[in-house]
Amino acid sequence: MECYYPGLSSASLEITEGAAGADTSLTGVFSGNLSSDMSEGSTWRIRRYGFCGMRSKKFDGFIDLDAYDTIAMKIKGDGRCYISTIYTENWVNSPGQQEDNSWQAFVYTPQDRWQILKIPLDRYLPTWRGSVIEAKLEMNPARIVGMSLSVNAEGGVPGAKTGTGDFRLEVDWIKALRTV
Repeated sequence: MECYYPGLSSASLEITEGAAGADTSLTGVFSGNLSSDMSEGSTWRIRRYGFCGMRSKKFDGFIDLDAYDTIAMKIKGDGRCYISTIYTENWVNSPGQQEDNSWQAFVYTPQDRWQILKIPLDRYLPTWRGSVIEAKLEMNPARIVGMSLSVNAEGGVPGAKTGTGDFRLEVDWIKALRTV
């Protein structure tokens, strides 16, 4: 687990015994505290704060999801909106560009209730550092190099809990599905 920006937000990922309502014997708990504060005397020029994420290690090779059209996850949250990100092989041919392409979709979690959420792959939007790229781009599902879940203090879907403070997301499983 890593927090991406050097503010005072904190997060952890713990693997725990499956909770009531979970299908599996183990669940992942992504939790922490979103803060808009920064370290006293910090020399960082931070424009973004109140953000935490957990990202898989870069896959060895690629995960090929070309035969699938949907990402499904069984989650239990706290009423916040989280962000599901899929990283694909970099298509930017810029000198020194090392980052993978990112495709993001909102994940809204009703408070304290397990739900199975299905996100069609074509609903993931191309993004650059959290901002949607306004271009006609298509994800290459055969070239997946990683995935992540993150949370922001601001933004998301209408009605979702926002602001600084504690957050908690339980993940029972994440799967790729063929629905058509």
